[in-house]
Amino acid sequence: MLDKVVAAGYDLEHGLTRVPDGIEGEVHADAEQVAELTAMGVKILGENERFTWSDVADGGFRALGARAAQPLAQPAQANDSTVRVVRADWFTTKGQGFLYVEARTTEGQQADPVVLMQLENDSGAGTSFGFARTMSRFVDSGQYMFHRNLFKLDARPDQIKVTSSTGGVTTGKVSNWLEDAPPPLTDTPGYKSDFIDGYKHPQQLFQRAEEIARQYPDIAEIVYLPNKTNGYQRKAQATIGGTGQAAVVVSSAAWGHEGGNDVTAEFVERPGANLPLAVEVSGKAVRVLLAKDANGALASTAAQVAAALETQSQGLIDRAHPYRTNAGTGIVVPTSAPVALSDFLDQKRVGAPEGEVPRGPATIPVLRIGKHRDGRNPGVLIQAQDHAREWVPATTTLETAERLVHNYRTDKETKKIVQETDIFLILSNNPDGANYSFYNYASQRKNLTNHCEDANADPDRRNSWGVDLNRNYRVGSAHDGYAGGSDVCTSGTYQGPGKLSEPESKNIVWLVEKYSNIKFMMSVHSNGGQLFWQPGAYIADGRVTTPRPPLGDEAFYWQSAGRILSQVKAYRETVVTPQNVGGSSDVLYSSAGNVREDLYHTYGIYAFGWEVGGSIYNPATGNWQGGSFQPAWEGDPALVSGHSETMEYANGIMEMFRIAAEWGNDKKKPTSELVPGGGRYTGSVDVRFETSEPATIYYTTDGSRPTLESPRYQATEFREPGQVFRVTETTTFRWFSVDAAGNVEKGYDPEKNGKNYRSATVTVVK
Repeated sequence: MLDKVVAAGYDLEHGLTRVPDGIEGEVHADAEQVAELTAMGVKILGENERFTWSDVADGGFRALGARAAQPLAQPAQANDSTVRVVRADWFTTKGQGFLYVEARTTEGQQADPVVLMQLENDSGAGTSFGFARTMSRFVDSGQYMFHRNLFKLDARPDQIKVTSSTGGVTTGKVSNWLEDAPPPLTDTPGYKSDFIDGYKHPQQLFQRAEEIARQYPDIAEIVYLPNKTNGYQRKAQATIGGTGQAAVVVSSAAWGHEGGNDVTAEFVERPGANLPLAVEVSGKAVRVLLAKDANGALASTAAQVAAALETQSQGLIDRAHPYRTNAGTGIVVPTSAPVALSDFLDQKRVGAPEGEVPRGPATIPVLRIGKHRDGRNPGVLIQAQDHAREWVPATTTLETAERLVHNYRTDKETKKIVQETDIFLILSNNPDGANYSFYNYASQRKNLTNHCEDANADPDRRNSWGVDLNRNYRVGSAHDGYAGGSDVCTSGTYQGPGKLSEPESKNIVWLVEKYSNIKFMMSVHSNGGQLFWQPGAYIADGRVTTPRPPLGDEAFYWQSAGRILSQVKAYRETVVTPQNVGGSSDVLYSSAGNVREDLYHTYGIYAFGWEVGGSIYNPATGNWQGGSFQPAWEGDPALVSGHSETMEYANGIMEMFRIAAEWGNDKKKPTSELVPGGGRYTGSVDVRFETSEPATIYYTTDGSRPTLESPRYQATEFREPGQVFRVTETTTFRWFSVDAAGNVEKGYDPEKNGKNYRSATVTVVK
């Protein structure tokens, strides 16, 4: 349904929210559009009908009465294994405590009747369970995901208890989420920050990047990307004769700023009868001499006039056609005066910056910062503003650059980052679209390339043209049937006519191929308040995702996310909640052909996506308050503010650099254990692997040597810890682990015939 609405041309806000029965979002619509949306099956919500998590313990099954009473009569112990706690996270923000819980039942896909889940929590170690509440069932694309709840609590619980309506029951320990963060670098005495005084358009961003490279040549330089953008430029156009069958859409051959804006078109009626259709050109003036029939009546149709303009305008007009889907059968009437064609780029929006935007293709500079820019250090790519209207990511990335160069000589942690990483900063990956957002249409999302056919090529469609750059990549593409990208050129998620059709996406591939030391990447967006990774897309029928990362990579992503988001929280207690962290297709939506998917699966780069901004808890109202793409720069510093978002998320990017530096220096080999271990057991026994750090385990149970082709230890299910093996007969496990930096346990070489892998035999006595 989301894809259907976007394909219909509706520009949904990024702050989409998954709710129990669908996805909530905001769209600007008039009465006619509301009727269209309703006919499509969209539910229009009143102001007080939006989903909110209830903080009230509703009594759980007891409150549901007879609907749950009969299933609960079954003995719980018979179904213990059907219910698992996925996560139970305690966090605080602005003086308020919250508990977020995800739990899964193996019977969750069952739809008739739907399996219900009840959650209880204690009030601390040694206290009893209580405060029963019904859990929310989360289904996506027809597939059961899990049950979940988010609610306020004044005291941190120690444990939770989850019960299903079919009798399953389990308990789980509560973990801290972002509660134990070290102080950010900005707390260091003498540390310099807060360099950005407002939003910056691409010319300002690129100028400052080049200035930094000149000012700090020992640690900074510019890498110019080879593929020029298609440019802040458009053909000059006019729609002449209304919007009916007699209307003609005219487009210049030259770009508007290169002469197209000087072209005029005039439809002229001549006296007489039996006159042929003709076109006259004088300078930049095009006159269409309309045909007349034997009775002296006008006889040229819109289709005929369009064809004559394309063939007889002496190269001034290279595209002319009837309006949208019209056949052009109407008789064209004369214009009262010549009609001037325009590229409309001089029509500035209210609040646009002063000055003019350079026209024509743009070269994107990459600001490269590092003491050793020779490939020896792990590279980190920060890519901002793929989506034009997202202004905060650009200022966040620039703030990060300023902190690096200004603190390099005075702050030991910054010096370590600069000396041990190789940083690539793209301050705006979509300068054409960003300029259009600043100067013409604030909500522009895509680039400015117009791939539309005649049905959508008239100038009234100009704010809907362009390609969504984050749908233009090769892995999990909508061209291959994945959801979340559109083949409709006016859709907000238009994927382009082909994979990597756009220069901006080609540039990213060029960059990571030329600088193969790039091992980390963050694509910075706004304003959803999420941090995510792979999988980022799925085929909707059956919800078939792109490959999930191995358990070791997944654990490394989670570990890194905790560190990054703890530094965000340190600025003003903004919490990105755990429900908004993980695989992007699990926490947000399927986004076919995104850059993260391509870089991770093609090049092995740890590729994050970040939605800065999003909801912030407002203690004055007791509610979560949403953000926007362009919040007031100096808004309420405790709530929605472009300045505050820039500062706090720059903290997070700085922490990502530290993670990369540590990764590059990591030479410590991981260790792993089979728990509870080898030995003699009476009857069957459950075993699992544990590792000393995020690591992927390769194992065998058939007596062979483990290699990189052996089975990988997997999660029980997505967002869960490693699987549990039920051993019913004597089995020997042989295995080794590999951490995120590539260190192999005990130095084992899986490609050779060494035998220093791990081994344990579980002997089952029957």
